Amino acid sequence: MGAEGHQDGTVGKALDVLDMVARHGRPVRFSDLLAQSDYPKATLFRLLQTLANQGMLSLDPDTGTYSLGVRLVRLAHAAWAQSSLAPIARPYLDDLAAKTGETIHLAQMDLGQVLYVDKRNAAKPVEMFAQAGKVGPAYCTGVGKAMLAYLPPDVLADALARQSFHRHTPHTLASREALLAELQAIRARGHAWDQEEHEAGIICCAVPILSRQGRVMGALSVTSTTARTTLDALGAQAPTIKDIAARIAAAAESWRFPEQA
Repeated sequence: MGAEGHQDGTVGKALDVLDMVARHGRPVRFSDLLAQSDYPKATLFRLLQTLANQGMLSLDPDTGTYSLGVRLVRLAHAAWAQSSLAPIARPYLDDLAAKTGETIHLAQMDLGQVLYVDKRNAAKPVEMFAQAGKVGPAYCTGVGKAMLAYLPPDVLADALARQSFHRHTPHTLASREALLAELQAIRARGHAWDQEEHEAGIICCAVPILSRQGRVMGALSVTSTTARTTLDALGAQAPTIKDIAARIAAAAESWRFPEQA
């Protein structure tokens, strides 16, 4: 579908532009945005102007560059408090980190991808991609596969269509068929692995956070390195991770949907 035929109209186009600015990770000029955009020059300029007027983008008059606006910071804080598992899960992540001594990740699904919403570093921190606020691929991360495995068929089909299946390492599951087989295995054992599939040397054991009705609320993982431990050792932590995930789910449901007396 061309840019002018965006199925979500003007709002969808504006969000596309926000995503473009965000992906740069730095202030960006109009010419750079135009070069990567499918929108005509006049349309892109109009969208940028509207977003700047609404505080969603900030235009530096001296450099002529656009960056994300402070209004987005307020909205992000509100979303984190209202829609993220992070505020509820905080004490449970602290507990899991203390019990394992390893890196803990809390994630939720965002348009078929993984959004990391919170993290606890290991006693001896290791540099890795996953950080709170970052978006990562679902098909080659433990938390991503843990969530994909428990999605309803129609939602899973949409999520699979959004995967790139880029081979990050020699261990990456780089096809839909390989991933589907792995998702079946995850459902059978109740937890997912990351076997150096996204980053060399990084391994994890992950479990889904499920509501009482089986709805995917997020995922939780214990992550380490091949230099420090093994998959078998991480797998021994699976019962503890599942217990913490169940406690997070119960706390989230109680907060969002309190039982009537």
